[in-house]
Amino acid sequence: MASIESQSQPSTAQSAAASSPSKKQSLATTPAQQQQQQYIYHDTLLYLPGFGNSFESEYIRGALPMGRNNPRNCQYYAEQLSGTAFTAPRHENKRTWLYRLQPSVSSLVNDNGASATTMKRGVFGKNHPRDCKVAVQPMRWKPMEENAASEDTDTSSSDSLQQKNHFIHSLTRVVAAGATSTGCGDGLSIYLYACNSNMVDESFYNADGDFLIVPQQGRLLVTTEVGKLQIGPTEVCVVPKGIVFGVVVEDDDATGEGATATAKGYVLEVCSSNGGFRLPELGPIGSNGLANARDFSHPVAWCVTDPDEYHKPHSILFKMDQELYARKSDHSPFNVAAWHGNFLPYKYNLQRFCAMNSVTYDHPDPSIYTVLTYPSTHAGTALADFVIFPPRYMAADANTFRPPWFHRNCMSEYMGLIYGAYDAKQAAGGFVPGGASLHNAMVPHGPDADAYDAAVADPCDAPVYFDKGLAFMFESCLMMRTSPQAEDLCDVDYESCWKGLQVRCDWNKLQEKKKDYEKLNDT
Repeated sequence: MASIESQSQPSTAQSAAASSPSKKQSLATTPAQQQQQQYIYHDTLLYLPGFGNSFESEYIRGALPMGRNNPRNCQYYAEQLSGTAFTAPRHENKRTWLYRLQPSVSSLVNDNGASATTMKRGVFGKNHPRDCKVAVQPMRWKPMEENAASEDTDTSSSDSLQQKNHFIHSLTRVVAAGATSTGCGDGLSIYLYACNSNMVDESFYNADGDFLIVPQQGRLLVTTEVGKLQIGPTEVCVVPKGIVFGVVVEDDDATGEGATATAKGYVLEVCSSNGGFRLPELGPIGSNGLANARDFSHPVAWCVTDPDEYHKPHSILFKMDQELYARKSDHSPFNVAAWHGNFLPYKYNLQRFCAMNSVTYDHPDPSIYTVLTYPSTHAGTALADFVIFPPRYMAADANTFRPPWFHRNCMSEYMGLIYGAYDAKQAAGGFVPGGASLHNAMVPHGPDADAYDAAVADPCDAPVYFDKGLAFMFESCLMMRTSPQAEDLCDVDYESCWKGLQVRCDWNKLQEKKKDYEKLNDT
């Protein structure tokens, strides 16, 4: 375990690696290089590097008790946050000890001794999973509009177009899968967000599942009860079940004002007791490659230290069994002076992904690009995989079809695009940044006619480095269902992208082969 003091040097170096471009980095010549350059950020925060590690961190020196978790005379309130069952196997067991100015139960009662008011706000994500319908056709969506209404918006009013939505209120469920109630088995949901205001004196926790946040536009400052993370496009953030957090939309200068900024992106929610996201097994790849453990970043401890700020009325939103609730507290929940454990939020920079590919022939299965996996009860079959299609060299063989092949899959595939273009979709105005597509289990899909024809005509006489975009996929063993709101964004003309795929057959030769086959059967 490492404290903030002992980790300050590597953490600073890790932040610097994601900071402003160096002179060498700034020599971008191609449009693709210039596009990638805009995703090099100035991240001013310290982080603890590693994946699955047990860390410790103090915001207030001496706040962390030594040698034991819960001493009788503790300087702060000791509180354990358990992410798995007590008796989960050691390699899966997740928990963090928090040392707080006030314990979480204090938010349940006001200073006058009265119970804090908890109000039901309605269904979370603007629709319930039971209202979603199975997607039997290939589906594609346009990007979500910035003026998407929040739960509290009267959509019949023209003023709703100017509605200010923070991160939680902007979340719109577009896909659900598995159990419709979190008490009835494994399930997941996919949301889009388009937020243009900050969570001020307001926070949120998810009692149902883990959030994987994938920004597509704009930067976010995610303040959690164990510390802060800055994320933007080409980065992802995981906030595990139960951890309290708030989100601020940051301006381009990273001041955090968020007055005119708008942030968009995708969120995958997984509701399960299977232990959370983990790194995929590497098998014969060996001990290095894909998403390396050292490149994951965890926050260092932080808490509110101004008494006036701390005692401001605070609204704690929370999701429980698909419903949204709000509880009024007389103080901030960001009051953790120190912590130690392994149940923590973290972020990862997708530009550090070490891609593997074929150096001879054939396009490999997309599982070779898995960043994180959330296992099901069946080994090797994911409840959810997070896969990316990063800039990379394509297969070097001259007789290899380089885009992804035509496919029918026992898994369901939801794809999004962070920037640029996807090599299997070349038709103009189709699969665009901020948009998405869904190919449910066993639904045919593959490159569109333009991409197919271009790939067949390509002589492939030299290695090709694909750097035109960054796409990702949420893949699941569950059958996915789409929400009513998703239908409003749906591209009804999606299937037409395959219209130009003509019959590849010489009918005369086929008839001759048929005759030869019949003669063979007669003999």
